[in-house]
Amino acid sequence: MFGIGFPEMLMIMVLALIVIGPKRLPDIARALGRGFTEFKRATEDLKTTFQDEVRTDEIKQQLIKEKKAFSSINPYTSGVGPTVEAGEAEGSEVPETVEKKDKEGTE
Repeated sequence: MFGIGFPEMLMIMVLALIVIGPKRLPDIARALGRGFTEFKRATEDLKTTFQDEVRTDEIKQQLIKEKKAFSSINPYTSGVGPTVEAGEAEGSEVPETVEKKDKEGTE
Protein backbone atom coordinates (compact mmCIF):
# COMPACT_ATOMS: atom_id res chain seq x y z
CA MET A 1 0.00 0.00 0.00
CA PHE A 2 1.86 3.08 -1.28
CA GLY A 3 5.18 1.49 -0.31
CA ILE A 4 4.59 2.18 3.40
CA GLY A 5 5.75 -0.58 5.72
CA PHE A 6 4.55 -1.45 9.20
CA PRO A 7 7.06 0.77 11.06
CA GLU A 8 6.07 3.82 9.00
CA MET A 9 2.36 3.10 9.49
CA LEU A 10 2.89 2.71 13.25
CA MET A 11 4.71 6.06 13.38
CA ILE A 12 1.86 7.78 11.48
CA MET A 13 -0.71 6.31 13.90
CA VAL A 14 1.26 7.45 16.95
CA LEU A 15 1.61 10.98 15.51
CA ALA A 16 -2.10 11.08 14.69
CA LEU A 17 -2.94 9.96 18.24
CA ILE A 18 -0.73 12.69 19.71
CA VAL A 19 -1.89 15.50 17.39
CA ILE A 20 -5.62 14.68 17.21
CA GLY A 21 -6.13 13.08 20.60
CA PRO A 22 -7.74 9.82 21.69
CA LYS A 23 -11.28 11.24 21.87
CA ARG A 24 -11.51 12.57 18.30
CA LEU A 25 -9.37 9.92 16.56
CA PRO A 26 -12.16 7.30 16.15
CA ASP A 27 -14.54 9.91 14.71
CA ILE A 28 -11.95 11.13 12.21
CA ALA A 29 -11.04 7.55 11.22
CA ARG A 30 -14.75 6.75 10.69
CA ALA A 31 -15.23 9.88 8.56
CA LEU A 32 -12.17 9.00 6.46
CA GLY A 33 -13.46 5.45 5.96
CA ARG A 34 -16.85 6.75 4.82
CA GLY A 35 -15.16 9.22 2.48
CA PHE A 36 -13.01 6.54 0.88
CA THR A 37 -16.03 4.25 0.50
CA GLU A 38 -18.09 7.00 -1.13
CA PHE A 39 -15.20 7.88 -3.45
CA LYS A 40 -14.80 4.23 -4.46
CA ARG A 41 -18.54 3.91 -5.11
CA ALA A 42 -18.59 7.07 -7.24
CA THR A 43 -15.55 5.88 -9.20
CA GLU A 44 -17.17 2.51 -9.91
CA ASP A 45 -20.40 4.23 -10.97
CA LEU A 46 -18.51 6.49 -13.37
CA LYS A 47 -16.58 3.54 -14.76
CA THR A 48 -19.81 1.58 -15.30
CA THR A 49 -21.41 4.56 -17.04
CA PHE A 50 -18.47 4.89 -19.43
CA GLN A 51 -18.53 1.16 -20.20
CA ASP A 52 -22.29 1.27 -20.86
CA GLU A 53 -21.91 4.23 -23.22
CA VAL A 54 -19.10 2.52 -25.14
CA ARG A 55 -21.14 -0.68 -25.39
CA THR A 56 -24.21 1.26 -26.60
CA ASP A 57 -22.15 3.06 -29.23
CA GLU A 58 -20.68 -0.24 -30.45
CA ILE A 59 -24.16 -1.74 -30.78
CA LYS A 60 -25.41 1.32 -32.69
CA GLN A 61 -22.47 1.15 -35.06
CA GLN A 62 -23.03 -2.58 -35.60
CA LEU A 63 -26.73 -2.03 -36.36
CA ILE A 64 -25.90 0.73 -38.83
CA LYS A 65 -23.33 -1.51 -40.47
CA GLU A 66 -25.85 -4.36 -40.76
CA LYS A 67 -28.47 -1.89 -42.05
CA LYS A 68 -30.97 -2.89 -39.39
CA ALA A 69 -31.18 0.73 -38.28
CA PHE A 70 -30.77 4.02 -40.03
CA SER A 71 -29.41 7.42 -39.10
CA SER A 72 -31.58 10.51 -39.02
CA ILE A 73 -31.67 13.84 -37.26
CA ASN A 74 -33.96 13.86 -34.26
CA PRO A 75 -35.82 17.21 -34.04
CA TYR A 76 -36.44 16.75 -30.32
CA THR A 77 -32.77 16.69 -29.35
CA SER A 78 -30.18 19.37 -29.92
CA GLY A 79 -30.37 18.66 -33.64
CA VAL A 80 -26.61 18.71 -33.91
CA GLY A 81 -25.84 15.09 -34.67
CA PRO A 82 -27.48 12.01 -36.07
CA THR A 83 -29.38 9.58 -33.91
CA VAL A 84 -30.07 5.94 -34.52
CA GLU A 85 -33.64 4.74 -34.63
CA ALA A 86 -34.39 1.03 -34.82
CA GLY A 87 -37.61 -0.69 -35.64
CA GLU A 88 -38.40 0.92 -38.98
CA ALA A 89 -35.63 -0.76 -40.92
CA GLU A 90 -36.14 -3.66 -43.28
CA GLY A 91 -37.47 -6.81 -41.67
CA SER A 92 -38.80 -5.11 -38.57
CA GLU A 93 -41.86 -6.64 -37.04
CA VAL A 94 -44.68 -4.95 -35.18
CA PRO A 95 -45.47 -6.72 -31.90
CA GLU A 96 -48.74 -8.65 -31.90
CA THR A 97 -50.22 -6.58 -29.05
CA VAL A 98 -49.74 -3.37 -31.00
CA GLU A 99 -51.50 -4.86 -34.04
CA LYS A 100 -54.45 -5.93 -31.87
CA LYS A 101 -54.78 -2.47 -30.33
CA ASP A 102 -54.70 -0.85 -33.76
CA LYS A 103 -57.45 -3.16 -35.04
CA GLU A 104 -59.60 -2.61 -31.94
CA GLY A 105 -59.20 1.15 -32.12
CA THR A 106 -60.31 1.36 -35.77
CA GLU A 107 -63.48 -0.75 -35.33
